Amino acid sequence: MKRFDWLREIQRLDPERDFLRIFRITTTIEFPWDVTRALELALFRTYAVPSIGRLLARTGEFTERTQKRYDDTALLLDTVVEHGFDSETGRTAIRRINQMHHRYDIPQDDMRYVLSTFVVVPKRWLDRYGWRRLSDHEARAMALYYHTLGRHMGIQDIPRDYAGFERLLDAYEAEHFGWDEGGRRVADATLNLMASWYPAWLAPFTRTAALALLDGPLRRAFRLEAPKPAVAAAVNGALRLRARGVRLLPPRRGPHYVRQNREIKGYPDGYRVEALGTFPPSCAGRR
Repeated sequence: MKRFDWLREIQRLDPERDFLRIFRITTTIEFPWDVTRALELALFRTYAVPSIGRLLARTGEFTERTQKRYDDTALLLDTVVEHGFDSETGRTAIRRINQMHHRYDIPQDDMRYVLSTFVVVPKRWLDRYGWRRLSDHEARAMALYYHTLGRHMGIQDIPRDYAGFERLLDAYEAEHFGWDEGGRRVADATLNLMASWYPAWLAPFTRTAALALLDGPLRRAFRLEAPKPAVAAAVNGALRLRARGVRLLPPRRGPHYVRQNREIKGYPDGYRVEALGTFPPSCAGRR
């Protein structure tokens, strides 16, 4: 295989009809590492919306059981990517996601915003740090994939194209980003989790690198200090250097799913999709 063979395969497909196939190629073959990092950043952005950050802090899942919450979220979303919307396994994953969300009174606006981060943040990341930019076919397929996921989650008035998701995200953040103590606690817990994935001596560097990837409005919402310009330049330069190196590698021949990532720590002996998710004892009978 040649380096751009998968892109040629994508361009032969119809984004309206084959969006799942395109999305799988993009996220599990062409850019698995980048998409994982981008989705981590996407979730991090949602904490800066006070209504979201406050709720996540109140549940305690992101502050007291951070690794489990990370694992469960990543694995449930990954299950739908791997098995599709019409499979029994995919439907089970969506049902678990909905059961967790339905325990809380989450506004539709917040749900739409979170969904928009899954579309916009990965594209912006790949356009900046990917070994190639996202193609129009891929952007269209990504938007339709999350439009479909959102419908399965009962979210209303979802955009169908990337431009619609981008307008939604930018407008919502401009209006709603702000300080909340709970959101900051969730952000700190997430940064600590990311640092824990690496040797202890690397932890301060990991946190600094993560902060360098946050834009000004996001840092100000969390009241985080801006990194020194030299640090930000070094982090951005390292990611662009990585992209140039990846571009020279042979193409991946098969998919790499999130369940294969070393950051998934909580299930060394495997897991059952129907058991993923975090529920208090009072919800046990409603699973």
